[in-house]
Amino acid sequence: MPKPPYICTCGNIVPHGERCACQIARTRARNKRHDANRPSAARRGYNRAWRSARDAFLKLYPTCRMCGAPATVVDHIKAHRGDERLFWDRTNWQPLCAPCHNRHKQRQECGA
Repeated sequence: MPKPPYICTCGNIVPHGERCACQIARTRARNKRHDANRPSAARRGYNRAWRSARDAFLKLYPTCRMCGAPATVVDHIKAHRGDERLFWDRTNWQPLCAPCHNRHKQRQECGA
């Protein structure tokens, strides 16, 4: 039996498992505010040297550590937060596929 819809805080009835348009808009606005204050990827250290090291690492470790799918992302196990030493420490790197990085790993870092 399907689960019933819910009433959003804006008053709209939303099918179970979906998000209301107002929730999507709030999330986009919050992300836009966050990104406006965030330095560019190059300023955070993700430059040509990083891309070269990343490619070499993914050739050595081609599968996702979480699910075994082909890895496309080199993740920092412990967030480096601008620490160059931690950023380049290969023992702090792990291969992940994009879904695991974007879903599971980010959820872990947010504490959810």
